[in-house]
Amino acid sequence: MSKLKRDDLYTLEDYAQIREEFKARVMAEKQHRRVPVGPHVMLHFENRLIMQYQVQEMLRVERIFEPQGIQEELDTYNPLIPDGSNWKATMMIEYEDPAVRDRELARLIGIEQKTWVRVEGFEKVYAIADEDLERQNETKTSSVHFLRFELTPEMVEAAKRGASISVGIDHPHYTHQNSALSSQTRQSLVADLS
Repeated sequence: MSKLKRDDLYTLEDYAQIREEFKARVMAEKQHRRVPVGPHVMLHFENRLIMQYQVQEMLRVERIFEPQGIQEELDTYNPLIPDGSNWKATMMIEYEDPAVRDRELARLIGIEQKTWVRVEGFEKVYAIADEDLERQNETKTSSVHFLRFELTPEMVEAAKRGASISVGIDHPHYTHQNSALSSQTRQSLVADLS
């Protein structure tokens, strides 16, 4: 999947004209790329379209039109676009009650490294997490992590041929898995493997 370039972006004026239609398309795409893992973790699998929307929205909100500012946004969001042999996801740990959230984030240190995907017939692939910066300390983990799941060529081929894909977490204080992703989610993720 190719990275975004300036030529792929709409000008602020053009984006204003198509924004609602573009947003609806992206929201429909996101719907098939959200994977709950147990009651308190949601993985948002990212792709090129979703990252284009993020960049366009940042340019719009910040009124960025200078080449350097546009490039900075591209440099921020391009690393979240899958490279053809991996999946990239934003992990959100969600607890409504702030006191419960603080307690659980203290118990869940290291959860991002215990998060995995598995292509049927292969071993689990554990996430490479938070390559941009450290998101935990000695007392608690962050409620947001950025994950990358690197697949072997054999896993990629199996997924393309229809092998089921499952997702899970093997943390001592949070052990959950999805047996197999829905066909729409699986199809959307397989499209990243090109």
